[in-house]
Amino acid sequence: MSEEKRGWYVLRAISGKESKVKEVLDAEIKNTDLGNYVFQVLIPTEKVYTVRNGKKVVKEKNLYSGYVFVEAILVGEVIHHLRNTTNVIDFLGGKSNQPEPLRPSEVNRMLGAVDEMQEVGDEPAVVYHVGETVKVNYGPFNGFSGIIEEVNNEKKKLKVMVKIFGRKTPLELENSQVERE
Repeated sequence: MSEEKRGWYVLRAISGKESKVKEVLDAEIKNTDLGNYVFQVLIPTEKVYTVRNGKKVVKEKNLYSGYVFVEAILVGEVIHHLRNTTNVIDFLGGKSNQPEPLRPSEVNRMLGAVDEMQEVGDEPAVVYHVGETVKVNYGPFNGFSGIIEEVNNEKKKLKVMVKIFGRKTPLELENSQVERE
């Protein structure tokens, strides 16, 4: 009826419910025979940095909203079981009732993107140098421009000399609070 080949398949899920689908499938993999046929459930995400109330906030954002990637051997009732998982709409692609696996190049691209996101661990560092002109983009001095006097790469802080009311005033700012002019 179906080929006994291990491959990556894409499940279309209700948008915003991808993590619930992963949770349910992971639990079933551990507790039932489904674990013999389904090996990995993956939702590729990326880390997004934002500044809220003066604090850096890290959020995870889905790279492919509405999709869950599953590494499985689709034999017997496995297709039916995956299709009928809560919050799953159907498999992506495929003709008739047989889902189509991703091509190796697509899998490598998807897994490569996931690995890159895990390696990045911290915010991509912007390197500033003494003497550069920067503009403050957050905080009480938003909109002011100044010249970098000191750079502390370990703490990701800068000492910026800003002219306020005609006088030079030193400010200690985080790298995320300024941008190059």
